Amino acid sequence: MKLLFFLVANFVLCAQDARKLHRDALVFDAHLHMINRQFYHGGDIGDRVADGQVDLVRAREGGLDAMFFTLYVTEHYYPPRYETKQALRLMDLALSQIEKNRSLVGLALNASDVVRLNREGKIAAMLDLEGGFDLDGDLAVLRSLYRMGLRVVQLPAHNWANHFAESCCAQGAVKGLNEHGRAVVREMNRLGMVINVSHASDATIEQVLEISTDPVMATHHGLRSFNDIPRTMPENLLRKLAAKGGVMGFHLGCEFHSRRFFDYRTQRAGKPFWDTREIGKKEAQLTIFEIDRLVAPLFPSVGIPAPEEIKLSLDEWFKVVDRAIEIAGEDHVALGTDLDGGPTLPRGMRDIRDLPLLTEAMLKRGYSEKRIRKFLGENTLRLVRQVTEKRR
Repeated sequence: MKLLFFLVANFVLCAQDARKLHRDALVFDAHLHMINRQFYHGGDIGDRVADGQVDLVRAREGGLDAMFFTLYVTEHYYPPRYETKQALRLMDLALSQIEKNRSLVGLALNASDVVRLNREGKIAAMLDLEGGFDLDGDLAVLRSLYRMGLRVVQLPAHNWANHFAESCCAQGAVKGLNEHGRAVVREMNRLGMVINVSHASDATIEQVLEISTDPVMATHHGLRSFNDIPRTMPENLLRKLAAKGGVMGFHLGCEFHSRRFFDYRTQRAGKPFWDTREIGKKEAQLTIFEIDRLVAPLFPSVGIPAPEEIKLSLDEWFKVVDRAIEIAGEDHVALGTDLDGGPTLPRGMRDIRDLPLLTEAMLKRGYSEKRIRKFLGENTLRLVRQVTEKRR
């Protein structure tokens, strides 16, 4: 009985310590889907909703302080070349929603904005484009989006081949970067935009690291040594990313870090989660509004239901982070959940409200407070500061 009382008391104290640390730390999610559901189904990011994994109300309950506010242009818009128009539509809605909810959230253009907004009691939102801003990589389009407030761009066009940077999961004419892809990297460096290499091929990542004068981020990733799929990163590339001052954000989905769960999901779907080969001829004949209706059922994207026994526990999930710290050091790991972007969450997690469980799990693993704070947000903020404020 005394042993049971001691264990319960320790559990309660650990949970209390975790809640306090989580509340005091900067929690900066490097990949959070916050606008696609509203684009396709209406509603407001400031309202609590019954579906999905994210809204501002639940984000505050989960202790979120800052995020890469991800705008996802799906592959369906690429065949008819609507990708730039869709990026602009999502930007417009995101800016409108941020302004409408300005008591809860504010647009951040640099690291100083993140700090200022937090002092004002608001969540800082840094606009992040996932998918093609332009399949040709037009630098004028890139600069225009920058002027509108975009600060983070995923280099490849998601799981699709664009004309300048190779995706991990699509065959194209480009191996890694072509000469124009190198120009895109240089222009992003000049502007002070965060280069996101998630969804990039190994060759693309290697070449970006050779060319970029700024540290580079993989916002939502995993390690290939735990799950040998193209969407994860080999350990030698993680070492190079870290040597450049870069940061890897760890995806919260079980399918990234567990081969068993990945195989379960693939068998249910009949294809890997990145396979978009069926998208093409039909979409090329549709109007943008017809594509909207085609894509709407995909959102919110919350992963697949699965038996609890094949999901990862948080302890198993953190083994991946542990390995990354062994390879790259604690200054180069971060949180990049991809909530509402398709992850099946580890056991015990419902949605963004449960982010404090990550802090509790780290305390139980013996992580120092310093390491926990770095993982939760300080590493991402440091990279953002290096990239966005270097010209000051």
